[in-house]
Amino acid sequence: MDNKTPVSIFWFRRDLRLHDNAGLYHALKGKYPVVCLFIFDRDILDKLEDRDDARVTFIYQYIQKLRDELQQAGSSLIVKYNRPEAAWDDILQTYSVAEVYTNRDYEPYAKQRDGAIGTKLQQQGIPFYTFKDQMIFERDEVVKDDGKPYTVFTPYKKRWLKKINDFYLSSYPTEKYLHKLYQTQPLPNVTLTEMGFTESDIPFPETEYQHIIDDYARDRDFPDKKGTSRIGIHLRFGTVSIRDAARAAISREQTWLGELIWREFYMMIFDHFPDTEKHAYRAAFDRIEWRNNEQEFDAWCQGKTGYPLVDAGMRELNATGFMHNRVRMVAASFMVKHLLIDWRWGEHYFARKLLDYEAATNIGSWQWVAGSGTDVMPYFRVFNPEAQLKKFDAKMQYIKKWVPEYGTSQYPKPIIDNKEGKARALQVYRAAVAKP
Repeated sequence: MDNKTPVSIFWFRRDLRLHDNAGLYHALKGKYPVVCLFIFDRDILDKLEDRDDARVTFIYQYIQKLRDELQQAGSSLIVKYNRPEAAWDDILQTYSVAEVYTNRDYEPYAKQRDGAIGTKLQQQGIPFYTFKDQMIFERDEVVKDDGKPYTVFTPYKKRWLKKINDFYLSSYPTEKYLHKLYQTQPLPNVTLTEMGFTESDIPFPETEYQHIIDDYARDRDFPDKKGTSRIGIHLRFGTVSIRDAARAAISREQTWLGELIWREFYMMIFDHFPDTEKHAYRAAFDRIEWRNNEQEFDAWCQGKTGYPLVDAGMRELNATGFMHNRVRMVAASFMVKHLLIDWRWGEHYFARKLLDYEAATNIGSWQWVAGSGTDVMPYFRVFNPEAQLKKFDAKMQYIKKWVPEYGTSQYPKPIIDNKEGKARALQVYRAAVAKP
């Protein structure tokens, strides 16, 4: 590469694809040839607890895929393993950067990071252009008539559906402009080993979801069926287009589309109320006197509570990085209500284990279960894990797969009586809510 040639940099983050990529499209339509960049961010990676974290392997595999696709177009990918500011210091010393393009990220750390990089670029007179890509509607695009954010899902969904049209669902035709990529030989790469990680052997879900949509409403609640799309990890890292996904569902199955809208609702809420990462949206629920028994939490994590649906879900999570959505609700409710363990403990554990972990959705869902969030399940509603098992796994197929010792002396007795757990939860919750 002629490092004196002015170039635009496109910075990949949560958008690991060439197809229908908003920021990449605008970069390619710009004045300068485009060099693509990905940074393995040490500010994130150094905090991970597991050196075989499957998400790092997933990202690494898709970075290799991007490199291959860019090389087929005669270009390559700058890959850095560093803290973002240090990585950008190196890039600005190495290349004649005229402009920088990227897609917006809405989580608190990401906004802080992008603010710092934007300031660094501005000091050198380099424009930093950001675009919407991981959402159909971002922060203030679906709001009440008075401009305030919705905090209840149903009216948000109605306004979302009223506003949607072909403009918001149209793909960006990046493929037509790949000739604007800077032509270069393959650039240096990094390996998982260099970053201190080992390759995970957890299999990753496919990107195909079309075959799920039509039967989604009928099948989605039964954990023994392949009734959900499992594209959460692909939406999280942008290996599929949210516009493609929404367009596939908009004229077909509204239940599946509703799940995409829930995702945007929680992302909007988290953008407006970032304190919900650590604090209850409803302040009274920060007064709950959690028991936080570490032995019981460990039993929950390992899937040894004596409640087979809860245990099956936790074992599935630990083995695969996935847990069926219906079972997630049951397992989370059991931890928060029956065991009276702070929802933040469970949220942290899911953040560590879930392949499809997104902070906004995970935090919003845990606060929903705990009764402390915006659009919530009432605190006095407690999932009955025994009734849920009878309703959604009557033939015990899911249980037989993940808890094969169920029904034998090897399976632990219930960690707490179901009725006693519910009664205790209601007593503690009422006491917290009743305080002035």
